[in-house]
Amino acid sequence: MVKTKRAAQRDATQWASARVVSAGSLGVLLAVSATAQDAADTHYGFYGNPGLLDMPTAEMAPNGQLSLSHNRFGPMRRSTLTFQITPKLSGSFSYTGTDDLTDDFDVYWDRTFDLSYQIVDEGVLRPSIAVGLRDIIGTGLLSSEYIVATKSIGERLTVTGGLGWGRLASENSLGLSIGERDETVIETGGTLNSGQWFRGPVGAFGGVSYDLTDKLTLLAEYSSDAYVEETDRGIVDHTSPYNIGLSYAIHPNISMTMAYMYGDTFGFGISGHLNPNNPAYAGGIETAPMPVKHRPSRSADALGWSGAWIEDGRDAPGIRKALAGAMLKEGLTLEAMSLTATKAEIEFRNNRYPAHAQALGRLSRLATRAFPPSVETFVFTEIVHGMPVQSTVIRRSAIEQLEFEPAGEMLAAARFVDPLALPSDPMVRAEGAYPDFNWSVTPYLSATLFDPDSPIRADLGLRGNLSYEFAPGLSLTSTASLKLTGNVDDLETASGDDEALPPVRSNASKYSNQFQLNSLAANWYAHPAENLFTRVSVGYLERMFGGVAGEVLWKKPENAFALGAEIAYVQQRDYEDLFGFQDYDVVTGHVSGYMDFGNGFHGQLDVGRYLAEDWGATLSIDREFNNGWRVGAYATLTDVPFEDFGEGSFDKGIRISMPVDWFIGTPTSETRDLDLNSLSRDGGARLDLSGRLYERVRGAGQAEVEDRWGRFWR
Repeated sequence: MVKTKRAAQRDATQWASARVVSAGSLGVLLAVSATAQDAADTHYGFYGNPGLLDMPTAEMAPNGQLSLSHNRFGPMRRSTLTFQITPKLSGSFSYTGTDDLTDDFDVYWDRTFDLSYQIVDEGVLRPSIAVGLRDIIGTGLLSSEYIVATKSIGERLTVTGGLGWGRLASENSLGLSIGERDETVIETGGTLNSGQWFRGPVGAFGGVSYDLTDKLTLLAEYSSDAYVEETDRGIVDHTSPYNIGLSYAIHPNISMTMAYMYGDTFGFGISGHLNPNNPAYAGGIETAPMPVKHRPSRSADALGWSGAWIEDGRDAPGIRKALAGAMLKEGLTLEAMSLTATKAEIEFRNNRYPAHAQALGRLSRLATRAFPPSVETFVFTEIVHGMPVQSTVIRRSAIEQLEFEPAGEMLAAARFVDPLALPSDPMVRAEGAYPDFNWSVTPYLSATLFDPDSPIRADLGLRGNLSYEFAPGLSLTSTASLKLTGNVDDLETASGDDEALPPVRSNASKYSNQFQLNSLAANWYAHPAENLFTRVSVGYLERMFGGVAGEVLWKKPENAFALGAEIAYVQQRDYEDLFGFQDYDVVTGHVSGYMDFGNGFHGQLDVGRYLAEDWGATLSIDREFNNGWRVGAYATLTDVPFEDFGEGSFDKGIRISMPVDWFIGTPTSETRDLDLNSLSRDGGARLDLSGRLYERVRGAGQAEVEDRWGRFWR
């Protein structure tokens, strides 16, 4: 069933790692479930997704809900991350360890991906019906498929019944078989085992849940899983197909389950939930903006309305200085300004607001207070990395008239254009805008998972970031980390002599030094033509590679799609010498397509050459919430054969980005990121380059601004 211990250990070690950017990202995901206001009635079973105990149900969690659970009974322990992708589609990633399942390991660890789709929702008479797949791209050891129906009877009783294949047909088979099922256990895992889906014998399962109180629920089920492998090994004594348990809601978003399983042993589980749609502080707790200042009557300020004040030439510097000071208090930086008798153009940096519409709203209010009455047109141009990304044209009279109207009316009065498409008056640079120096020091936690000898390894330390912008578009950026404690460097890596690919990522643990210069690069960003953006970076681009990288992006403000291309020449950095290099160098690059599918779903396709000189493509799909949350997954397929890639067969991962303002209620552009990915594999490894153009440009673009326009007046 498994390979030799040495080979299996090497593959499991290299297969995947989890990178937690900033300390406590995973802890935050758990802790916030105790504060977010999201009462969910859906019960999560021992597989970490909607279910009774071991058996699934046809229930779905609230749309967008994230759940993290840990369950154990007998020799098995399972940690699961589940996401309600759409109202009817749920996806789960699990990491399951089983004691003494093989002769090679004390604990055999297996990773599984599950999907469940509700094809019919519950009605007055009809039950909800769902179809599901368990372990769809794993080894096949835990794979099963099912069709299940669930119906509520009254306010307290819920009844479930279903048909299962695979593991869910190993007990109480109905004597019915649909085709032949491939029972092969795939040693490397990671490929779609579609040859097994809904094939072979069919089994029946069912159960009930009954709410004894508002917090305590009785669970009982008939399981169709005989635990064949586990009983053959003598680690499970399966004497009964009946399971019974109790679930207790410690908090509306935290529940605990105790169960007696298979007439053999007790089980325990705990799960926590949060929903990005429900922030910890509904509406936010930031300070109120300045009120709109309405212009006086023409008779009260005849000079101001006439526009003759502009001929003096002494007003503009004073206005510019006063506006810059007021903007600074609002977390905005004035970069440049031009002023005529009827129009004011303002170039600004947004240093605080993740919702760029809120930055525009605050700036609009300040503008009504800063300029004489004759100035009717405001042109606000947001600058990102020195690039003018988008201009928003707003009439002053609209701001005055619509201050207390729904935000949608203000949106209809605004116009978005590429800055280069507008005729512009000569801009005057604001004093102190450049050079601009920023730095920060934060704790970090970097963890690796899935090593059979130590399922979790971690480094804890401090990470420093600095950015020095010499002039618009020209900057020097650096990141360095100081490890205070940890054991990631103890991770065993392959020798490389018997590897089919250059060790571009499998040697990641060798870079886990006490002090690491993660990056040090000079960058040049530009917006040379309408809808066209460029970037060139030179230096130590990431912790393993240095060199030169160039990128170009085409993106129209109103379009849902964008195109980009990147090329880089890089050389592998030395393990010990902060500024040294090794002999390996490579030209790598990709052509990228980006698509906004609507309803918060974004896709990206990158096609090109990777660090190990393999050719292929990466497909990424993210669901993004209009409050900044992002949950997504990606997969990379290249010309590297699965057997050369090793366990996992190809590169894939899950990523979650959590906006800090969602937790604290006050605006900040900071995020906490959790990535579960195959960082330590060599196949499909891409340059880990920060500051790529699409993410920088689209955040201030028309689509993103419109999505969060509801915060314009906040």
